[in-house]
Amino acid sequence: MAPRAKAVPTVRIDEAHVRVTEWRFASDAETGWHVHDHDYVVVPLMDGALRLEEADGVARTVPMQAHAPYARRAGVAHNVVNASGHDYAFIEVELLR
Repeated sequence: MAPRAKAVPTVRIDEAHVRVTEWRFASDAETGWHVHDHDYVVVPLMDGALRLEEADGVARTVPMQAHAPYARRAGVAHNVVNASGHDYAFIEVELLR
């Protein structure tokens, strides 16, 4: 299997209390494996689907609805893959304090 393209993160705000990153994915691009050190909120910028590959070996595809945010706690370990069939983007807001 060929390696996937990498999603492109652009940090929009980086302050002591909050970091805001825009993530842009080509079709089938991935973030790469990572662990979230802080609580965070994701705001999808468009409709689509993400495949979440989790540390326990479970992978699931979840639908994303534009502007419908969700929150997760620190400690999440995963790889996020664009399963939308088109370019995709979301905003991630990390709560640093």
